[in-house]
Amino acid sequence: MKKVKKVVLAYSGGLDTSIIVKWLKEEYGCEVIAYAADVGQEEELVGLKEKALKTGASKIYIDDLREEFARDFIFFAIKANAIYEGNYLMGTSIARPLIAKRQIEIARKEKADAVCHGSTGKGNDQVRFELTYYAMEPNIRIIAPWREWDFASRDDLIDYAKKHGIDVPVTKKKPYSMDRNLMHISYEGGILEDPWAEPIENMFKTTVSPEKAPNRPQYVEISFEKGVPVKINGKKMSAFAIVDHLNKIGGKNGIGRVDIVENRFVGMKSRGVYETPGCTILHAAHRAVETLTLDREVMHIRDGLIPKVAELIYYGFWYSPEMKTIMALTDEIQSVVNGTARIKLYKGNCIVVGRKSDNSLYMKDFATFDKDSVYDQKDAGGFIRLNALRLRIRALRKNK
Repeated sequence: MKKVKKVVLAYSGGLDTSIIVKWLKEEYGCEVIAYAADVGQEEELVGLKEKALKTGASKIYIDDLREEFARDFIFFAIKANAIYEGNYLMGTSIARPLIAKRQIEIARKEKADAVCHGSTGKGNDQVRFELTYYAMEPNIRIIAPWREWDFASRDDLIDYAKKHGIDVPVTKKKPYSMDRNLMHISYEGGILEDPWAEPIENMFKTTVSPEKAPNRPQYVEISFEKGVPVKINGKKMSAFAIVDHLNKIGGKNGIGRVDIVENRFVGMKSRGVYETPGCTILHAAHRAVETLTLDREVMHIRDGLIPKVAELIYYGFWYSPEMKTIMALTDEIQSVVNGTARIKLYKGNCIVVGRKSDNSLYMKDFATFDKDSVYDQKDAGGFIRLNALRLRIRALRKNK
């Protein structure tokens, strides 16, 4: 096997990647360049440079990708109403192709001959990272330590860290794994592996429990242009600022907690707990504006694509030709989705209470239950009989 001289490691400073820096140097004898994408981890980035260099990295890139993440990735998921298995907004899934894309760009710049990630051999992230690597650099050498080393569990990694004096943010008393970005925080593993066990309240970072949320509702108005959120309460804001602001107001109202058992791409089921306050609000608001502006049949075609686009994001096929096709169709569908939704936030509930649009297809003259002059109710009889024709024929045949 060809010797590795320089590797770019996707580095978070968590348990796995903290160990990997040391392990790469021992096993491959190569230079390790750490790379951390700032996609909204906030305090997790504090001290990261010092930690990476102390552990053995020759240098570290910490790139601010928050605006790009919100604009080009989160907002596409909002436009496409991408929800996996009916509940999961995919905050982890959708960040991976951006992180991996920048990692390849750094590998090219540094003339590295390999890239490395800390994803386990049981999870989805290994697929998401590597599909992006190969889509961008088809001959890249990939090192996936969890598929190579002899460690069998995270307890083994904790013991290794102690042996080598590596500070890690996980202990055997608190062994669940956490991944944070602008879109959400995910929790899995350890004490959460029992799907009957309720998550402990002090685990949550960005949302208060609905029981402790304010006793008075908070209202927020979100405006969209071509399906993209552009204003909050009439104020134009950047993509990052919109998500960040909604995270704050959603979090204090207990919005966006989800506890699910999901189907991983590799075939097993996994229990995950998520906090997604801002994007929970955005999904509700976006859908409300769509109900006014999208033609019925166009909306139903798009709704039929939701499971597919969610799978493509969850499985890691962001840079696939089928995703490119769906993105183009989504942009066409969303060209008329302009308007504002008013949302009521109250103790974990995100309730649409108003929506308006200059190109609304809703017309009160047709929809009213009061007397009108534009709709002849007698016409409905023929319409129903025509639609019932095949049902009547079937019944007549059955009754013979």
